[in-house]
Amino acid sequence: PPPSGPTAALLSLAASQARGTARVPGRGGRKRRRKSVAIAYESAQGDGAEQGVPEPQRPRWEPRDWRQQLERIREMRRKRDAPVDEMGVEKCYDSSAPPQVMRYQVLLSLMLSSQTKDQVTSAAMLRLRQHGLTVDSILQMDDATLGQIIYPVGFWRNKVKYIKQTTAILKQKYGGDIPRTVEELVQLPGVGPKMAHLAMNIAWDSVSGIAVDTHVHRITNRLKWVKKETRYPEETRVALEDWLPRDLWREINWLLVGFGQQTCLPVNPRCTECLNRDICPAAKRR
Repeated sequence: PPPSGPTAALLSLAASQARGTARVPGRGGRKRRRKSVAIAYESAQGDGAEQGVPEPQRPRWEPRDWRQQLERIREMRRKRDAPVDEMGVEKCYDSSAPPQVMRYQVLLSLMLSSQTKDQVTSAAMLRLRQHGLTVDSILQMDDATLGQIIYPVGFWRNKVKYIKQTTAILKQKYGGDIPRTVEELVQLPGVGPKMAHLAMNIAWDSVSGIAVDTHVHRITNRLKWVKKETRYPEETRVALEDWLPRDLWREINWLLVGFGQQTCLPVNPRCTECLNRDICPAAKRR
């Protein structure tokens, strides 16, 4: 026998919904047509929209001539003879140390490098390593000794404090290792976004983002690799990551830092020596 009672009512309601109508209880069985749901691709797409063809995406913004500019910068950096190549963070740690110690030394060299020339950072790291650069050795060292060793790095007094605080956190919270996420790294005293992304790259071999320092910030603004001028390195990082292909993120810091140390100087850039002088928006043509 056909269903009756509540079951029959439910089946009837389901059938009417499938047909696009439904009886509204309590309103004398009057039918109400369902409202159609608007779909994004239904707007002025013609036959293609009716067939479910997605709306074409807008071309992603990218700077003019950037690929040619990048290739020329690679050419200028081919000798790898800038200070960053010989004394940068990747040259400051003991590559023969246990992985955990190596990662700690990478983080410390990054902390020391802030607003400090590579030559000064490299010398300070060498002195630290001669004293045995581990989490335990730093925790056992008094502040005065640590200050004498790292001097004259920029803001060395603050860095003594940050190094001690960060090292204690690493001992207590991470078993003497360093965090393996950017979110955790930037929570450490004296560690900013640029250091965190470089630490992920060098210590953990993971590309988490573009490391933007003053060189990268300055040069990408000069080349107009940002849609509009940025004031701070973190703004520049976000702007670059919006368009620069991810497979270039690892390379770009090393490439532009050396270029900024040798050619695209902060003051009086050597535009006449630059291969990009004819396609650089900021070039001083003489």
